[in-house]
This record gives sequence, C-alpha cells and structure tokens, in this order.
Amino acid sequence: MRDAGLERLPQTVRTAIWNIANRLTFTDMVDILIVAVVVYELILLVRRTRGSAVLKGLVFLVAASWISNLLGFTALNWMLNGILSYGALVLVVLFQPELRRALEQMGRGRLFELGHKEESEEDSSVIIDEIIQCMTDLSRRRVGALIVFERKTGLNDVIETGTTVDGRISAPLLENIFEPNTPLHDGAVVVRGTRVVAAACILPLTENQGVSRELGTRHRAAIGVGETTDAIALIVSEETGVMSMTEGGRITRHMDTASIRRVLEGIYTEQHSGIRRLLQQLRAGKEKAA
Repeated sequence: MRDAGLERLPQTVRTAIWNIANRLTFTDMVDILIVAVVVYELILLVRRTRGSAVLKGLVFLVAASWISNLLGFTALNWMLNGILSYGALVLVVLFQPELRRALEQMGRGRLFELGHKEESEEDSSVIIDEIIQCMTDLSRRRVGALIVFERKTGLNDVIETGTTVDGRISAPLLENIFEPNTPLHDGAVVVRGTRVVAAACILPLTENQGVSRELGTRHRAAIGVGETTDAIALIVSEETGVMSMTEGGRITRHMDTASIRRVLEGIYTEQHSGIRRLLQQLRAGKEKAA
C-alpha cells in the first residue's frame, strides 16, 4: 500500500524521498540547514512589504500544481506548469524592490538584523490619546496631515521613499513633522505599531475617476494606498481642517474625535488580539488547574 502511494508521486518527489532516506549525510544536513536559514530570512525580508501577498499566491500555485499532478488532473496541471515554467523571471520582476533591498543589506552586513521589539498593549491607549490630540490640534489650526497605519500588508516599499524617523509616537513629534515649511511636512507619515517609522513618504495616487474633485492630492494619496494595501490612513484637510479616514479605497469624511478613537482602537485591538487570546487561555488554564 505504501509503495502504491509513492508511485503516484511525481518522479522528482520520489527521488528526493529516496535520497533523504538512503543518502543523507552530515554535509547534506548542513546544506539543508543553510538553505532553510536563507529561505527564512528571505521570508522575513518580504514579510513587511506588498510582496508578501504575491509570495503567498506563488506558494498557492506551486501547491495546486503538485496536488493536480497527484490527482491526475492533466489539463489543470499543464496550465499551472506553463505558468510556473517562467517562475524565475516572474520572481525577478515581482520582487525587484525586495531583491534590491536584500542586496543592499547584504552589502551593509544588515541582512540578519532583528526587527523592532513589539510594544505592549498598555502602551496602545497612551498612543491613541497622543494621535487624537495631534489630529485635534492640527484640525483646529488647519494644518494638513496624512498618517498611514501599517497592518498585515507591509509598507517597506513606501517607507523607503521617505525619511527614516523610528521614534515613539507622540503628539509633539507628529505636529512638528507636519508643521508647514519644515523639511518633512510634505508627504505621509507611516506608523508601525506604536512607532513613527518614516515621514515625507510618497504614496500612489488613486486612479479612481469617481473621486470628488474637491479632494486634493493628500486625500487621493490616502485613497490610493488603501487600494493596494490594507493600510488605514487618517487625513487632516489643510483647507478646511476636516478629519477623514480611508480604508480599502474608500474615504469617510467629517470624522469627530470619537470616530477617530474607534478607528484607532480597532487598529491596535487587531494588533494585540493574538496576545490577548494567549493571555486569556493562560488565565483559563490556571483557573481550571486551581
């Protein structure tokens, strides 16, 4: 029965299984470990970029091709193999920004640097208050602002267009960035967690012809980043002081502080939901043991 199952596998898979079972040496294990580390670092490299969604799509195609071959779906397997036969070229084209960044970091010796430490959930309430204070002050003074919050889709390609800040969020910091006639006031601020990652970032403008002509470049940029990523953007109009929010290519205008707070709480609740569930499970386990 086991041999019959192996016979249905592709020849390359059967050969790989046989080699692992019969010819695996210490050198092979070291080789596999090095490849695993490199693949892991490449995954980390694209994890915070829009390329992560493309990578998931490619993995899906590879899995679908293998399953279709295993089940004998000849036509589907032929179509998928035709797509994947140009895989190397597709990877170079799709991941050109990520590959360039990897080579740059290798040259600087920074490919294996660790990321920033995640902030605690308690810090989020303070951060929300700081952002709301900033939005309120800028709205009252009619100072334009555009703050983009990174979520599951990484924004490293957007961050690279701006100036690195890497500072903890505070109302004075944000207000100083958007102050007119300062070097960083023109462009978007990108927020990751509870830190301002970069300022003066350039965003793609929306191509939606249905957007109101009353909206300027700042609002169109906020809508555009929501069309290509899952980011949420908060905007303060320079002309009217009106506060707005964009998500998924849609804009909500004339927001008050309560609405802004709900949006921010949704963002930071989403980021900490996994931690919260883990803590709840630990507490439940302790109570059950008691």
